[in-house]
Amino acid sequence: MSRIGKKPVAIPAGVTITVNDRTLDVEGPKGKLSFTHRPEVSVNIDTDAKEVNVARADDTRPSREFHGLTRAILANMIVGVTQGYEKKLEIVGVGYLAAISGDTLQLRVGYANELHRKIPADLTVTCPDQTHVVVQGCDKQKVGQFAAEIRSLRKPEPYKGKGVRYQGEYVKIKPGKSASK
Repeated sequence: MSRIGKKPVAIPAGVTITVNDRTLDVEGPKGKLSFTHRPEVSVNIDTDAKEVNVARADDTRPSREFHGLTRAILANMIVGVTQGYEKKLEIVGVGYLAAISGDTLQLRVGYANELHRKIPADLTVTCPDQTHVVVQGCDKQKVGQFAAEIRSLRKPEPYKGKGVRYQGEYVKIKPGKSASK
């Protein structure tokens, strides 16, 4: 039995969950999310206990896998519509900077041209200063995906550490060439 899948997901105040066929709709103060779960599992809402239970049809391997996955996605959706998710990136390097122009993120990270990335409509991207980028949203997957796309434009290099990194990420710096005797 899946240990994660067995746990019920509590429904906090201000969050409404509806199940239509296999589609889950979660709505809260930060936004609205939708998810269609697999037919191997079923989702039941207990309104008296204010919790959601995920059950599986049988004990086959795919059913067991989707049992815990569906429960984890549902829990992440509830956290997303109540608290939201946030990824912070920092830009390290001389002359490296970020700016927002309308719905486009502009990055100057050592290439001949500026890089432009369109900001998805359901995400909020801010630049508190020129060397930091904050990605916020209610969908955990979209926040992480967009932050990873920004980071992949110029990953931190191992000799000087220049590039785009997550805030607090440790980059191991290699020693350069040593002078011969």
